[in-house]
Amino acid sequence: MSTASATGRAFRLTTIGPPRLLAGLDRTSRLDAAAHRLVHPVPRGLPLRELAALAESVDLRGRGGAAFPFARKLAAVHRSARRTGRDPVVLVNATEGEPASSKDKALLAHVPHLVLNGAVLAVKALGARELVIGVTDDGLAARSLRLAVAETRLRDRARVVRLPERFVTGEGGALVRGVNGETPIPPGQKVRAADSGVDRLPTLLSNAETFAQLAVLAELGADGYRAAGTPREPGTVLLTVTLPDGGHMVVETPAGVPLADVLRHCGTDAGQGVIVGGYHGACLTPAQAARVTVSREAMAAAGGALGAGIVVPLPRDTCPLGEIARVAGYMGAESAGQCGPCRLGLPAIARSVAALAAGTAGDEAVAAVRRGSATVRGRGACKHPDGTTRFLLSALRAFDDDVAAHLDRGGCGRPTRRFLPVHGEEPEEAETSPHRLAIDWSRCAGHGLCRHLLPDLVRLDEFGYPVIAGAAVPARLLRDAVQAAEMCPALALSVRNA
Repeated sequence: MSTASATGRAFRLTTIGPPRLLAGLDRTSRLDAAAHRLVHPVPRGLPLRELAALAESVDLRGRGGAAFPFARKLAAVHRSARRTGRDPVVLVNATEGEPASSKDKALLAHVPHLVLNGAVLAVKALGARELVIGVTDDGLAARSLRLAVAETRLRDRARVVRLPERFVTGEGGALVRGVNGETPIPPGQKVRAADSGVDRLPTLLSNAETFAQLAVLAELGADGYRAAGTPREPGTVLLTVTLPDGGHMVVETPAGVPLADVLRHCGTDAGQGVIVGGYHGACLTPAQAARVTVSREAMAAAGGALGAGIVVPLPRDTCPLGEIARVAGYMGAESAGQCGPCRLGLPAIARSVAALAAGTAGDEAVAAVRRGSATVRGRGACKHPDGTTRFLLSALRAFDDDVAAHLDRGGCGRPTRRFLPVHGEEPEEAETSPHRLAIDWSRCAGHGLCRHLLPDLVRLDEFGYPVIAGAAVPARLLRDAVQAAEMCPALALSVRNA
């Protein structure tokens, strides 16, 4: 339907069935204020009680991943505002920190007024003093949004705040901190935005698609909204499907459509398996992907998660474990670093996954991932450790044949294509350094310290002596390798030029 670019990733738009969120884009690439009014009537302001009842009647839920009931958020903010006597704020989360997601950027780039209309409905119903929209880039989507704000009467009551593009930036507490001028990381303790958000005021915080859906709901009414989707999950869903060439297809589809039909519509298939819900979601096997439908309930029953609508089929010509190891390293580095589970636990788990992918570790690496995941679960300052470990454990299950190949033969014979999107990854040529590890066997006493210091590069044989992979030391591990050599009790380990 259209083509755009966001943070270097191309995305296209398509629909299954009549479009709602993407209506009008068959005639133009972006709905400005005039074009928007031809497609969507000016929304009638609704009193808070009526707006909440409308949202509750179709069980409208947040589309950022947590799927929290929108009507309950409205009620919580209203109660907090009445209790404190302070006017609330409406905050739109358009940061989209998931590397494999483009749906919110697509909305801002092509139909920004739909997002604003939904947000204004909430502003008027709550009597909010300000509308704030959080973004993470100054590309096409952000420019389109700023233009839309300028085209409306919101310019004195709305502001767009740019935040750094990181995975954790989209977490609610992190977003609030960033808007307030603080470091945009989770606050470390649970603080509800409804009680204390932007400028410490009661804040209605929800995802960009959620507000667009609210605008469509107000336009169609409950019965019209229910004409698409399923009885339990009415309406349409926005999905971001990663294509074989690495580009994204943003798809609007009714809830309940088979995932296999969505993949076929996008010109792809389940490949080796499908990641659903992003890097806090889960991996489905091809057989599971063939049976599941696009709904929260069906995804959960299959062991997956609809989350923010992310769908990534893994091609057959890349190493699944190599791809998952890259994601594990990224997620470990993307933590806020403010608690043990994130600062120590996730990097340690990532090292075990990397060792398994490199073929330098045996069953102990799988055990270490499972043990580490159980250790960090429920103990983090936010949900980042829980979501990450849930994803990694599901990957070990979905790609169990590949895990077996790496355990038995040291690999699956396929290269790691770097297919899964990861922000900030170094170019491939910078991945290795011109150095190798070496052992002076006349000195080595089998202390095993090098295995603990360099689990990515060293494993121990049955007698407790180190076995070193022949590949060059990755650039990211060079400093650790030098430190390991310096700490070797027998001075048997060294780092040499390749």
